[in-house]
Amino acid sequence: MQVSVEAGEGLERRMKIDLPFEQIAVEVDKRLLQFARTARIPGFRPGKVPMKLLRQRFAGRVEQEVFGELVQSSFMEALTQESLRPAGPPQIEPEIDTAEKQFGFTAVFEVMPELELAPLAGRVVKCPVCELTDADLDDMIERIRQQRKRWTAVDRPSETGDRVTVSFQGTLDGEAFEGGSSSGVEIELGAGRMIPGFEDGLIGASAGEQRILDLTFPESYQNSPLAGKPVRFEVTLDAVAEPSLPSVDADLAKEFGIEDGDLERFMADVRANMDRELKQRLDARIKERVMDLLLEANRVELPNVLVQKEMSAMAKQMDQTLGGASMRLPPAVFEAGARRRVALGLILGEIVKQNDLKVDSTRVRRMVEQLASTYEQPQAVIDFYYGDRERLGSVETLALEEQVVDWVLEQVRVEDEPISFAELTAPTPADLSPVPVRGSSDKPEQAGSDESTSG
Repeated sequence: MQVSVEAGEGLERRMKIDLPFEQIAVEVDKRLLQFARTARIPGFRPGKVPMKLLRQRFAGRVEQEVFGELVQSSFMEALTQESLRPAGPPQIEPEIDTAEKQFGFTAVFEVMPELELAPLAGRVVKCPVCELTDADLDDMIERIRQQRKRWTAVDRPSETGDRVTVSFQGTLDGEAFEGGSSSGVEIELGAGRMIPGFEDGLIGASAGEQRILDLTFPESYQNSPLAGKPVRFEVTLDAVAEPSLPSVDADLAKEFGIEDGDLERFMADVRANMDRELKQRLDARIKERVMDLLLEANRVELPNVLVQKEMSAMAKQMDQTLGGASMRLPPAVFEAGARRRVALGLILGEIVKQNDLKVDSTRVRRMVEQLASTYEQPQAVIDFYYGDRERLGSVETLALEEQVVDWVLEQVRVEDEPISFAELTAPTPADLSPVPVRGSSDKPEQAGSDESTSG
């Protein structure tokens, strides 16, 4: 077997492999002889078919079979010989000339990059620190009350804070556009979940009134062709409802599972949940800072095949999250996130390898127990994870990432960065989604939301 390797653009390699004709010929004859023992062809008894006839009819098929097997085995052997680590499966270009007794192929693939980790000594990671206060608890209770608003229909013009039910049709240059029309959509005025001007344009309208809204989609609108375009919405106001907030009493406590309505227990539960969220948010923010530092310190050439694979995976995950909604984002939208994930995967993998980090089973157990603690039957959740290797593996991956974070924090200078609970838990701004594409009387789907769905 003769092997030659040419470097292509970036991480691409073209590996040409010439296979020994004699080896293929011998294997083909061997398989034809085996086949001859049981071959059934009209006019001949089983096992009595002339070899010449078998060769005429089946030699080509057997050659392809032998060639395919040799491609796999010789490719793996050549990778070891040339000390190459492919980033993904190769594209095989067969090079066969039976008359000249030449069998070979060219494998085109990308290799994993050689990564030399940058030293971290002297670098700084700012880690947020936060302590819960009584004022934070009061704010959370108020947020809970806001989430439990009751709506009462009113016969008056709408005001900021009201919830209106509308039907609308949007047009661009006089033509309807996808996702621009819907009916029975509930919108809370002032919540900022629609494109700029939509909610403001409905203030002061009464049930049965129609309004024309000439608006412009934001320039940063979801990488959509609608970005920056002027549009017109014809909106009919179907109903107006005003909010009322529940009192902080036994009834509110019962809504949160406190059967006897004990307010002290309710407050203690809320505080415990805030403590849990605080730790999760701090850990996530610190991890993000560490990952940013690793990306800044280590410039990595990325195999395109890995980036494309990650983009497809992210698009599929989003599709599953949206439940197969009609508006699907193309994989290219996820390119920046995919490149970040792939780069971090390579960097973290190298840190784990160079420092011989092993998964800490105690940490894994603690993480599983933390996950289980929010359920009514924690042990059942623990058994759920430990009863399946794949499920537990996902937690082990997170645990190993935490161990890398701890390792990095030992190498750098850590500076505290005070932050309030409100700042730490504020929603992450996201590009505006399309205007609502459909709605229902009890749970409308409002695509103008700026609430992030990522954690």
